[in-house]
Amino acid sequence: MCLAIPAKIVNIEDGMGTVDMAGVQKKVSLILLEDAQVGDYVIVHAGFGIHKIDEEVAMESLRILREAAHLLDVEDPAGPDEVTVTGFGTEEGDS
Repeated sequence: MCLAIPAKIVNIEDGMGTVDMAGVQKKVSLILLEDAQVGDYVIVHAGFGIHKIDEEVAMESLRILREAAHLLDVEDPAGPDEVTVTGFGTEEGDS
């Protein structure tokens, strides 16, 4: 399963953006976005910024993702096929 994750653009150079996702920075293509600017929040999927969103929507989406990650962190009694998500959107990494 793939997720599209909100991220803040912190740098743009030659159609590529550096985005910050809860303290983790990644390079993504911005060619699908019109007029992307440093400081904009975008939805990132498969290495591409695909949609601009406002900060309030980004923060709410990150809050929901943190809740989902917390639920996945709980040990699955079914055994070794459990899924563990750690280090995403921790309070220390939030900006």
